[in-house]
Amino acid sequence: MNDILRERLIRKLDTLPEEKIYQILDYIDFLESKYAPKPSTAPNPLKRFAEGVEDTLRAGKMSANMIGGTMNVMNRAVGVLTDVANAGKSVATEIAGVASSVTSPKPQPPQAGTAAPVGPPASPAIQTPPTQPPGDQRK
Repeated sequence: MNDILRERLIRKLDTLPEEKIYQILDYIDFLESKYAPKPSTAPNPLKRFAEGVEDTLRAGKMSANMIGGTMNVMNRAVGVLTDVANAGKSVATEIAGVASSVTSPKPQPPQAGTAAPVGPPASPAIQTPPTQPPGDQRK
């Protein structure tokens, strides 16, 4: 649907009372079931829950004003929960990034006994003269 048609429909819907808008929604559902080549995209779980509440209220013959007020509150709640979910995803992404940087292998100095030292020894070796057997003492 092009933007001009979408804006025109919204402008016309804004002038109607809520009872008539629910009739239009029912008619759109009917047209979709008969003529849509593919089903409409499913909303996220929170919006799907809010739509289920709305459908339940409509089935219970609640007034359109009552349904509208309830849906305004539900819409705010869905917005808040969506913001909380997005914040949680952001925190989880940051934690995963920190965890991967902590667990990534870093070069470590060689440990004793694992590699031969490079360069001259730290202290010169002390050489001891060979010992002679006790019976052979030369002067």
